[in-house]
Amino acid sequence: MKVWVDGAVVEADQARVSVFDHGLTVGDGVFETAKVVEGVPFALTRHLDRLASSASGLGLTPPADGALRDAVGAVLGANADAVAAGPLRLRITLTGGTSPLGSDRGQAGPTLVVALAPLTAWAPTAKVVVVPWTRNERAATAGLKTTSYADNVVALAHAKAYGGTEAVLANTAGRLCEGTGSNVFLVLAGELVTPPLSSGCLAGVTRALVLEWTGAVERDVPLGVLLEADEVFLTSSTRDVQAVHAVGDDAYPAAPGPVTRQAAATFAERSAADVDP
Repeated sequence: MKVWVDGAVVEADQARVSVFDHGLTVGDGVFETAKVVEGVPFALTRHLDRLASSASGLGLTPPADGALRDAVGAVLGANADAVAAGPLRLRITLTGGTSPLGSDRGQAGPTLVVALAPLTAWAPTAKVVVVPWTRNERAATAGLKTTSYADNVVALAHAKAYGGTEAVLANTAGRLCEGTGSNVFLVLAGELVTPPLSSGCLAGVTRALVLEWTGAVERDVPLGVLLEADEVFLTSSTRDVQAVHAVGDDAYPAAPGPVTRQAAATFAERSAADVDP
């Protein structure tokens, strides 16, 4: 694969960033992941808008929208064979750039990397595991899609140790928040709900579209409600709508349930009709 690094497309094995890049030394960066189908990144405008929002939250200045689109287009064009072969994962990463060791940011300006990788299909359903750690809904980075993913790495490894494929976290108030790389939807008494952004969860692109297209509502709910739901599903840019068949040892043997099936069908139909909603 060829990648974009600070203004040029290069072979992946020739791609270089400084060992003093703030994204590497302190996790000072933001990123977006989009699904590429038939050569087109889905919902690219929403992803670029969120990248700009996350960057603003860290005090980073991203390239202009047009420059970002040019970089994405250059990477897609340089990997024409891979693009033609099947679905891909597009990753746009913006970091604080070369900086002193420590928290202070340097004067070099941000680093931009755009890369592609094959998109591995998710299983039709998932087992999630509630982990003992929390999201801090009052943190400076709450709701930002930053490259500081160590908490997610630990949480997901814990979930996998218990047979899960995703971890679910509460926030510090004990309210349901999100997964490590997904948003959570529940069916409660026939109503489709998801935690509000005030819970500290990420403003997922797929989450927003499911809210718009299905009539789901935002509701602040205790973590324990996860075990009382009639149905549970996850959303993300690479999994779309994925049913949950178990929360820990509690199973949903009929998953996907009817509300989940309808949400998945609606998302598939609407996203196929408009690649940049």
